[in-house]
Amino acid sequence: MKKVVLLMALTAFSVVTFAQTRSEEVTSKNSWLKVGVNAGVPFGNLSKTSNFTLGAELKGQVMSTNHVGLGLTTGYNHFFPKDGFNNFGTVPLGLFVRYYPKSHGFFAGTDVGYSFVTGVDGATGGVYVRPQLGYHNYSWNLFAFYNGIFRSEENGSSMQYAGVGATYNIHFHKRK
Repeated sequence: MKKVVLLMALTAFSVVTFAQTRSEEVTSKNSWLKVGVNAGVPFGNLSKTSNFTLGAELKGQVMSTNHVGLGLTTGYNHFFPKDGFNNFGTVPLGLFVRYYPKSHGFFAGTDVGYSFVTGVDGATGGVYVRPQLGYHNYSWNLFAFYNGIFRSEENGSSMQYAGVGATYNIHFHKRK
């Protein structure tokens, strides 16, 4: 299953990336930082050990066309434990793609990469996929997401949660 999801994510990313005929260099007009927060509710095996999660995220985005944004993403997600369990977290490192049909309104996208598990001795991370749907304007992105970190049973099993988030866009130029 992990290989199928990874293959689908890489295929989608490749199609979007290479289907674009317009190529631009990165400038202050087509790139910016996104800084945000998110909150989620674990489900599946993760819900046995954690009540909820809060996270922070940092993204660097370049608009490869007027409608497609590509970038790098990282952050930290803290999982608040149920009684008898310990705190732990994840640090995702990944790539993302976003599709913006209009300059404000609906958007869709996904993050894919590797997420490291922190706070648990001997814990391993796993490949993650984080599809999102939301609303955006010049300054903000508000979205709902699913986050799946795919790990084998012997490494603690997969980690799944869903939630909501918001990112603020820090632009490097003034709006006209």
